[in-house]
Amino acid sequence: MSEALTGLRVQSLAPEAATARPETPAPQAVTGRPGTALGPSAPDAGHRRPAARKARRLGPGRGVPFGRLLGPALLIAVWWAASAAGFLDPRILSGPGTVIATAGDLVADGRLQGNVLISLQRAGLGLLFGVLAGVAAAVLAGLSRTGEYLVDGPLQIKRAIPSLAMLPLLILWLGIGEQMKVTVIALGVAVNMYINTYASLTGIDSRHVELAEVLGLSRWRFLRKVVLPGSLPGFFVGLRLGVTSAWLGLIVVEQINATSGIGYMMFQAQQYAQSDVIIVGLVAYGIFGFSSDALVRAIERRALSWRRTLAG
Repeated sequence: MSEALTGLRVQSLAPEAATARPETPAPQAVTGRPGTALGPSAPDAGHRRPAARKARRLGPGRGVPFGRLLGPALLIAVWWAASAAGFLDPRILSGPGTVIATAGDLVADGRLQGNVLISLQRAGLGLLFGVLAGVAAAVLAGLSRTGEYLVDGPLQIKRAIPSLAMLPLLILWLGIGEQMKVTVIALGVAVNMYINTYASLTGIDSRHVELAEVLGLSRWRFLRKVVLPGSLPGFFVGLRLGVTSAWLGLIVVEQINATSGIGYMMFQAQQYAQSDVIIVGLVAYGIFGFSSDALVRAIERRALSWRRTLAG
């Protein structure tokens, strides 16, 4: 009975329900606070957002002052330990203590200073002439098609010919004096300077050149505003390689009919089996090469301070 009454009541209310206006759904609560409801698909209040993943460092990290000295210091420590333990024959490779004592003796009698000054003079002159010649050739070939056709080919050929292979011809032309030695060093430096500076010049974006033409820049302003900044990175790479090439060339020319210099001192020590004197010369070459490269790096960082690279 109750079920029948209920059915009749539902039927009587059905027309009213059909004509009634549908109710507007209640607005969903939206909040930005974590842990609150954000609608039907929002997580429950007990759910927490996962912690942000820490960014992974992919670069080499920050530099340490004088960090480049760590490698040479470790090498000297291993050498010293091997010598102290008796693993090295002093007749073949003298220990660091013997080398330091020998260097003191060479400084006392003035032999080391005199030979070092002569070697520095030869390397400095060769580096100067090589840098000037290499940069001039790179500018001529990089900014002119005619210069490229005339200069690039011969210098690429010279790049494939070792400087040692040209020594007999240079001796015939220039003799065995200082001119030949400086020329050999300068040739090696010039090729390195040309290759890197020329590649940097030809790698300048052509849109920069078009913009300079639209702005009506003069030739001088174009060289100063576009060419110089664009070629500096390659110039410094070539300079670093040129400095290394200067020291390598110096070692070669000072052992060929030389009467002075660090290489001559080492050649004389070889005849008397003085390994300690030879190592003193090698250490001097190493110090000069490391110091000159560090100097070029410092100048490069100052001149290219606008760049942000992995080198720091």
